[in-house]
Amino acid sequence: MKKFILLTGIIGLFVACGNNEERSIEDVISTQDLSEIRAKKAELSNLQSELSKEIDQLDEAIKKLDKNRNFALVSIDTLNQQKFKHYAEVQGNVATDENIIIYPEYSGILTSVKVNEGERVSRGQILAVIDDGGLKNQLAQMEAQARLAKTTYERQQRLWEQNIGSEIQYLEAKTNYEALESSVNQLKSQLAKTVVRAPFSGVIDDVISEQGEVVNPGQNQLFRLISLDKMYVEAEVPENYLSKIQKGTDVKVQISSVGKEFEGQVSQVGNNINPNNRTFRIEVSVPNEKGMIKPNQIATIKLNDYTSDTAIVIPESSIQKNAMGESLVYLYKPNGNSGIGTAEKAVVEVGYTYNDSIEVKNGINTGDILITEGAKNLRDGQEVRTKRAEDNE
Repeated sequence: MKKFILLTGIIGLFVACGNNEERSIEDVISTQDLSEIRAKKAELSNLQSELSKEIDQLDEAIKKLDKNRNFALVSIDTLNQQKFKHYAEVQGNVATDENIIIYPEYSGILTSVKVNEGERVSRGQILAVIDDGGLKNQLAQMEAQARLAKTTYERQQRLWEQNIGSEIQYLEAKTNYEALESSVNQLKSQLAKTVVRAPFSGVIDDVISEQGEVVNPGQNQLFRLISLDKMYVEAEVPENYLSKIQKGTDVKVQISSVGKEFEGQVSQVGNNINPNNRTFRIEVSVPNEKGMIKPNQIATIKLNDYTSDTAIVIPESSIQKNAMGESLVYLYKPNGNSGIGTAEKAVVEVGYTYNDSIEVKNGINTGDILITEGAKNLRDGQEVRTKRAEDNE
């Protein structure tokens, strides 16, 4: 535009100040002579061409001498291969297999509750005692009978080995002793059920039954016992990820309610597809050293469904779209070491996007210099200046 204005002014000045005998454009047009009009146009075109060349020469001189020209300022970055991981996000819940309600195995009065809510217990620790209803006395009597039967059996066995006595006496003594031993063991097993023990180490989350209550197997709840040591997150994953997710797949687990994020691996992959929502189940173990993670908390699982070890990755913001829907970037071609260069447009093929970064499959190469900022209003071939050069002045 500047060239056009300057050219028009020069032409006008030339016409106004030229030879007085030279006819004006209006006079030439008024002759209605086509040949003369064309000749005048050719004369002015030649003059315009000569002036344009002179103006271009002046522009080149200005470019070399004027250090304060207004260039578009850009930020640049040299492209290198790097590892790129893409993650798919699904929602899950925190769970533990060691979260149970403890029921009695024997009917009777709850004579003693030995733990309180919030108390940590060890595996096998006594939690409560149920009245045995005289079972201990029965056991004592039965054990006395068993001891007598054992003595009788041993004597009959020695006599039988010496060929004294009948075989039937020996067999009866043996059978009687074995039957009493079996009865003793059964009573011991029944008596053991009157003592409620912790099946694993954990925390008593709730004491449900009070001392003095009558309890029955499968009916009355005694305690809720939870272990927070072996926690995991379970989630339902769409079946289209079935070929990408397997045991050992890297994951990131984020639990927003406690502000924690963990890195881990898929510990279990289900083999069944839920026909109602077309998903399969996965589990991810999570550490819980301080006990901050609780069952049924909501968690976000980021599943690593794609990895490239030699990817070219650029900021997503550096991608532009043209009218045909193609993805474009601008590369920086330096002109010497002055920090001034040329912006060149490149059409690229993009892949996965994650965390504001995007993988480029084709169109640019390692070692290319990408314009990362300031490319929105550039045109192909436009001269630019790097912010790094601007800062160094």
